[in-house]
Amino acid sequence: MKARKRTQMQVAIHAGAAFTDEGRVLNSLKNNSGTLTGNGVKFFGIRRYNRIFKPVFEQAEIETLDSTSYQNIQGILPSEADTRRVVFSSGRFAGDANAALREGQLYPFAGRRMALLEQIFDDHQVELFMGLRNPGSFIPKLLMSLPEGEREDIVRNTDLSCLSWIGMIEDIQDLAPNVKITLWSNEDTPFIWGDIMRALTGLGEHTALVDEYDLLATLLDETGRNKVDALAQRVGVQDKTVRHENLAQIFEEHAQPDKIEEELDLPGWSSDIVDAFSELYEQDLQRLGAISGVRILRP
Repeated sequence: MKARKRTQMQVAIHAGAAFTDEGRVLNSLKNNSGTLTGNGVKFFGIRRYNRIFKPVFEQAEIETLDSTSYQNIQGILPSEADTRRVVFSSGRFAGDANAALREGQLYPFAGRRMALLEQIFDDHQVELFMGLRNPGSFIPKLLMSLPEGEREDIVRNTDLSCLSWIGMIEDIQDLAPNVKITLWSNEDTPFIWGDIMRALTGLGEHTALVDEYDLLATLLDETGRNKVDALAQRVGVQDKTVRHENLAQIFEEHAQPDKIEEELDLPGWSSDIVDAFSELYEQDLQRLGAISGVRILRP
């Protein structure tokens, strides 16, 4: 008897990057679990990654995968007929932090990993979601998180000035051309949190989320938080562009400096370096937004 083909499912992979999430995506998925269940969406976090995905990724780096490895990952997809989308969230899908800067590139294993997932979930639509961060702040935070010996080796053998997110995305598109890619700038995250979560979960544009403005509120003084609360009450009758403009104005007027300023501890990493990377980063976001198959979420 011929095996019945599995019903196609949307498989959404939230893959970080490092220093962009801090567990907020998974918390928001939990906070909105009732809405997600009602819309046919299931989600899984870091424990599922560690138990199922990580061993397969590590095996694939040194040898050809056997059928059991494929089946282990294929078998974690929900079997319920009313589940149309599954979300897997872990900042390690594109690579662990200690491997995020190797071979002269950011996340050099991301393309191979997405290609593997594309092959394993060949009956389904795989989508990658990733928050990017200005390399001017990402690179020093990443380097300072590494042991001193590893950090010195990378600095000695890598032209840090050439690092950007373009290479990672080009690798993914070359090796996994059918994977849809959604990106956003971590610096925009407080203003577009609801857009990010609705895109990740496949919810409609006007679906209400219980914590849409929580992240932004943590950066504001009390007056700003009250203004955001008032804005949230009338969001249903407000154009999205107007809402983003209002949020940006509230942030400009009521942001708490100690909540948004960040010290970068890497010796020799000056504000001039950060400014240069910032300009290149904005250019890269513009380039990425023009690539077919890549969506950029912006305010």
